[in-house]
Amino acid sequence: MNSGAVVVIEGLRVRRGRTAVLDGLDLSIPRGQVIGLLGPSGCGKTTLMRSIVGVQRVAGGRVEVLGQPAGSAALRHRVGYVTQAASVYDDLTVRQNLAYFRRVLGAGKDDVERAIDATDLGANAGRLVSTLSGGQRSRVSLAAALLGSPDLLVLDEPTVGLDPVLRVELWSLFHRLADGGTSLLISSHVMDEATRCDRLLLMRDGAILADTTPERLLAETGAADAEGAFLTLLRRHHPRHALAEPAEGDGDPGAEEERAAR
Repeated sequence: MNSGAVVVIEGLRVRRGRTAVLDGLDLSIPRGQVIGLLGPSGCGKTTLMRSIVGVQRVAGGRVEVLGQPAGSAALRHRVGYVTQAASVYDDLTVRQNLAYFRRVLGAGKDDVERAIDATDLGANAGRLVSTLSGGQRSRVSLAAALLGSPDLLVLDEPTVGLDPVLRVELWSLFHRLADGGTSLLISSHVMDEATRCDRLLLMRDGAILADTTPERLLAETGAADAEGAFLTLLRRHHPRHALAEPAEGDGDPGAEEERAAR
């Protein structure tokens, strides 16, 4: 295993029926960085993240996280996972939610206030989650994932639907966490968020088109922005490939499984 990597993936295969969602994917994710996983809806981002967390049924390959097989009991307190939908209880306050998850994780008592401070939820800590905005609910889910100070945070579309100011604040938080030694894998289909990452994984149709930095991506493609760079990469890899988004119902099966579970 690469000692500088928090995640090592070799030959990962995931199928949905007869369709290969991920087919022999290889990937290495370094420690202590903000890694952006970008691509259009339905490209396999959620499936890849679920495989890293260890909740995705895989057909083959190896996924190693922090030196352990993905999903191992030893990783339970070392990996934080935030799904696209807020995973908190509406009938509890913010602080009650975090106190409950703290007990489940066996984290320290001071973790609740630390997570509240880190996500700037102090003014809303006593409010029922049902009364919060969508952005505030997302922050509560993130706060829960921070309990126990995980080594790896896997965040699936954490900024979707948020206003620009809140998005900037969250990205600032992500970088503060990385500066403290936490590794973050953050998915998004918003290409302008690419410039906020230390490193980029650009994904399409279950494959990694590029593993690079924002600066190198623009330099190598000659594009003015990340969206233009992504389209340039698509033309290079699939010159006859349609650039249309997947039709309704063709979304990422990992996201569909999460919706079905709820």
